[in-house]
Amino acid sequence: MRLSPLALLVVACVGPALAQNPSFSDSVAIFEAAGYKPQGARWVRCEEDPPTAAYSPGSIELQDLNGDGTREAWVRESSSFCYGAAGEHVTLLRRDGDKWVVLIESAGVALPHATKHDGWPDIEVGGPTESAMYRWNGTAYGR
Repeated sequence: MRLSPLALLVVACVGPALAQNPSFSDSVAIFEAAGYKPQGARWVRCEEDPPTAAYSPGSIELQDLNGDGTREAWVRESSSFCYGAAGEHVTLLRRDGDKWVVLIESAGVALPHATKHDGWPDIEVGGPTESAMYRWNGTAYGR
């Protein structure tokens, strides 16, 4: 299954509208849980060698995916050098007490669908050549 051009457009248009700024301490905890390292004023998961103009360091967007009033965190980094044709790496995290836990981690653009399992949306992650559908099984996302 591939993400259609329309799906990619929806992600590009809707994604920024979801952006909300977490606190500084939450940002640090989210980036560290997602496997990012601080590099100056930015957070990096994959270091390009050599750096390209298309690289975008880690960014965080908060969104309440399951409607429980607690926002989950999307962490994204863009790099065709690191992630090939998909061009992006996405990590979805959820707060569990005082720590952040990874729910999904994959190369590709993430697109939540309207279909849900136990209140959590199905999430398609992919790029121009392939994609995978993640579904909530009651305790975790699986393919």
